[in-house]
Amino acid sequence: MIKKHNFSAGPCVLPKSVTQKASEALLDFDNGLSLIEISHRSKPFVDVMEQARALALELLGLEGKGYKALFLQGGASTQFLMVALNLLEKRAGYLNTGTWSDKAIKEAKIYDDIYEVGSSKSAGFNYIPKGYDIPEDYDYFHCTSNNTIFGTQMKQFPDSPIPMVCDMSSDIFSRQLDFSKFDLIYAGAQKNMGPAGTTLVVVKEDILGKVSRKIPSMMDYKVHISKGSMFNTPPVFAVYVSMLTMQWLKDLGGIKAIEEENEKKARLIYSEIDLNPLFKGYAVKEDRSNMNATFTLENENLKETFDAMWKEAGINGLNGHRSVGGYRASMYNALSLDSVKALVEVMSELESKA
Repeated sequence: MIKKHNFSAGPCVLPKSVTQKASEALLDFDNGLSLIEISHRSKPFVDVMEQARALALELLGLEGKGYKALFLQGGASTQFLMVALNLLEKRAGYLNTGTWSDKAIKEAKIYDDIYEVGSSKSAGFNYIPKGYDIPEDYDYFHCTSNNTIFGTQMKQFPDSPIPMVCDMSSDIFSRQLDFSKFDLIYAGAQKNMGPAGTTLVVVKEDILGKVSRKIPSMMDYKVHISKGSMFNTPPVFAVYVSMLTMQWLKDLGGIKAIEEENEKKARLIYSEIDLNPLFKGYAVKEDRSNMNATFTLENENLKETFDAMWKEAGINGLNGHRSVGGYRASMYNALSLDSVKALVEVMSELESKA
């Protein structure tokens, strides 16, 4: 079977070794029993959950620093609501940099007053706002580190005087940061860590338990911490594959090693976008995402030809989001440099034909 060059924005491309181990576990994980047949309370899976949680903290450099890692359900979209339920007492500040932060703001407004400290909405979210102030009397500050739809990424984070919450769904584990700056990080697995079905939450325990409202058990971080992410039946397959992916990353050399690869891929694709007169990048250069390169054709008459060429080259998932159009090359951790080279070769060939 010919492996496609998978530039899909999510679910993400996974390492071949991970999909191989995951497929074997579906057939036989525990003495003839499939991974998706065993009890989630059995020791083999409890060990998986504990290892997954430990790996997340280890990779982020947050071991022994008062943080807990959770694997929950409902995607990052549920976290939009869960963050507000657990942390919002009076008012919170949000940086609006794209569709997902826009949705996070909408959900949080159900409970209390939300203030946008900055927004790039009027410019089609093609840049990251800067020079904004974070009020010291707010409950927390929320930002989105990477915007898959528009191809922008926060390159620096503020020194927040209040707890900082970050949606890292599409660039978790992709670059070195001082993760201790964040009090709560959440990330849907399907963008850069594993299959759809689970969401990683890393939270500093001392920010919890400070709101006056009653929180439903399923939406309470403290409940999930007390039960070790086993309050209800966890998504066993998604957690297992995420654990395998994190172990693959650790064996590779951790975030430092993968960041170097991600930088190479980004430099290659953006160099072609800038040098090839047939293409134009969507995001402003200083805020370009290393995970999602968004670009358009300068001459739409070439679209049919270009589409046929990249599909013929075995490239998949290149179409841009409907709200932006054009193309989007998502280059998550497991996407090889060779795949990016294949795309760049097609783009260069189009120029020679035009």
